[in-house]
Amino acid sequence: MRSAALPPVHRHKSLLRLLRQRMLWLWHHEGSHGQRARGLAAGVFMGCFPFFGLQILLGVALASLVRGNHILAAAGTWISNPLTYVPLYWFNYQLGCALLGPGPVMPSLQQLRQVPVWKLGLAMGGRLMLGSAVVGLVSAALLGGGYWLLLEHRQGRAHS
Repeated sequence: MRSAALPPVHRHKSLLRLLRQRMLWLWHHEGSHGQRARGLAAGVFMGCFPFFGLQILLGVALASLVRGNHILAAAGTWISNPLTYVPLYWFNYQLGCALLGPGPVMPSLQQLRQVPVWKLGLAMGGRLMLGSAVVGLVSAALLGGGYWLLLEHRQGRAHS
């Protein structure tokens, strides 16, 4: 009898096949084009904020408010993931600094003696939140709108 274990190459292909099936399931999930696009946009928007552990919950809650698809909202939050956290939040902070003026980099000991730590935290946090909101709005509009256009285009081609 043959062993049930698959060679590494076949396991890799099986994993890719499973991933593809899951992505297609998300792609074709129920809802109107608008509901699907709003759900994705809600998830992407919340994924741009550094609310670790709460992004999916907040994305689904926002999708409920805008009557969007909950599954796609949860998936959209993965715009931030362990590979993108540092560059995304660094960019968001830099954008916040560009909009509000330069903010603190890393506090030196001298700064910590002169300025309370909570003030440095608010200065940094405010810039990060503002940058996250702007990046989230732009990303949500681009990805949600692009997804809606793609769905509309595919439907138009199917009826042609």
